[in-house]
Amino acid sequence: MPQKILVLDFGGQTAQLIARRIRELGVYCELAPHDVSARDLAAQRELIGIVLSGGPASVYEADAPQPDPAVFDLPLPILGICYGMQAGCRILGGAVEGFSLREFGRTECRITGSDPLLAGLGATTTVWMSHGDSVARLPAGFVALGATDSTPCAIMRHATRPFWGLQFHPEVTHTEDGTKLLENFVVGICRAARDWRISDVRKNEVAKIRARVGPDERVICALSGGVDSAVTAAIAAEAIGDRLVAIFVDNGLLREGEVGEVERAFAGRLPRPLTVAHAEDQFLGALAGITEPEAKRKAIGGLFIDVFAHHAKSVKNPRFLAQGTLYPDVIESRSPRGGPSATIKTHHNVGGLPEKLGFELIEPLRDMFKDEVRRLGRELGLPESMLARHPFPGPGLAIRALGEVTRERLVRLRHADRIVREEIAKTPWQARVWQAFAVLLPVRSVGVMGDGRTYDETVAVRAVESFDGMTADWARLPHELLDTLARRIANEVKGVNRVVYDISSKPPATIEWE
Repeated sequence: MPQKILVLDFGGQTAQLIARRIRELGVYCELAPHDVSARDLAAQRELIGIVLSGGPASVYEADAPQPDPAVFDLPLPILGICYGMQAGCRILGGAVEGFSLREFGRTECRITGSDPLLAGLGATTTVWMSHGDSVARLPAGFVALGATDSTPCAIMRHATRPFWGLQFHPEVTHTEDGTKLLENFVVGICRAARDWRISDVRKNEVAKIRARVGPDERVICALSGGVDSAVTAAIAAEAIGDRLVAIFVDNGLLREGEVGEVERAFAGRLPRPLTVAHAEDQFLGALAGITEPEAKRKAIGGLFIDVFAHHAKSVKNPRFLAQGTLYPDVIESRSPRGGPSATIKTHHNVGGLPEKLGFELIEPLRDMFKDEVRRLGRELGLPESMLARHPFPGPGLAIRALGEVTRERLVRLRHADRIVREEIAKTPWQARVWQAFAVLLPVRSVGVMGDGRTYDETVAVRAVESFDGMTADWARLPHELLDTLARRIANEVKGVNRVVYDISSKPPATIEWE
């Protein structure tokens, strides 16, 4: 077994992001429940360090999640982040209080002490805060190493115990020295060898699939044409060959020309021909009259499985369903390990799955982020044109047509979306933005075209820059490009007379509108 760092998950939305950042350093890292026992941790010989994640709770609440107090007696370096720092502080005799002045977003942190954790940092550093509680009194033996205007103890450590704490989040890209801090902890303090590679994921996941799937059993792959499902199919095909049956569902909620693009992209790349399930009428019927986002996702998720079950009847021994679920899908839908993370929104391949699925799930990417999936795809030899595609949500245009989804509104949205994609693709922004798309709003406004009055719908253009999808900032597209998008959409898309640009970041917004 390789050396391992373990992240104890207290339900923070960026808990898995900590693990992803550490894996980027070439060190194997995974998540574990927040209440794993010290005895279990001590039995893991490959374990060289522990990180306590952030979380949505307050440590002074009666039912707040707590780590095993004996964890702090282990001879292992421990780094507490936000809630993890507060939980450790309280267990070891300090005090945590809620303050009326919360601290969210970018903040300047002053370094007030010297320590191996802070090696290479200057006198100040920009950090990303997201907390309402703070350490009010340090436990005996602890010293403060950093402060902000609102938080006197933003960085702390124990003088003799191997325990450090950060009130801010080093795992998000907005903390300028976040990677350096994690590297100092993992490599400098935990003495990690940095010997883990993405190729290990490929070998491990292929081996897992071979071990689970019997010689006479088949795996059905939910292939959408996106990066995630393509990499999932490639891993499954490497593991079991022509026992993989890939099914592409044309749900009528895809972008313009996408069905043909998918068929061409996978021609000759699979062990057996791609099966295309045409189900537009079924999905639009199921969505009729529905306007609430979660209800849309549930309806799509339920029918998605029904369509698969129908087509699976022609497949011999279809015991497994492989799908490209990523960790951002999981963490926004529910806590994957029984932890206390909050539900942001359900994803069709997570929260929409019925309890009695009828298949066993194979999800080789469930603990991975998009950039890791792209690296894995390159490892598998998939073409860059496939790997470079912008993410597209599983529920498709249904969650970009706010309000009721109808054929007429989908035609309108497809046209606007095509214009956005066409114009972005002409510029260097195609490679810079994480996603760029159009959203059709159920908002009508008065306009004038020619000499006549119009009362039509509004299109919002959304373009964001991100590294992993967990946090994102709106893309500062040139005014000339925005002008082109606005003019083309208003002139060419019938039923639209107003175009707006979304300048919300994530958080507080999500990338998609629903």
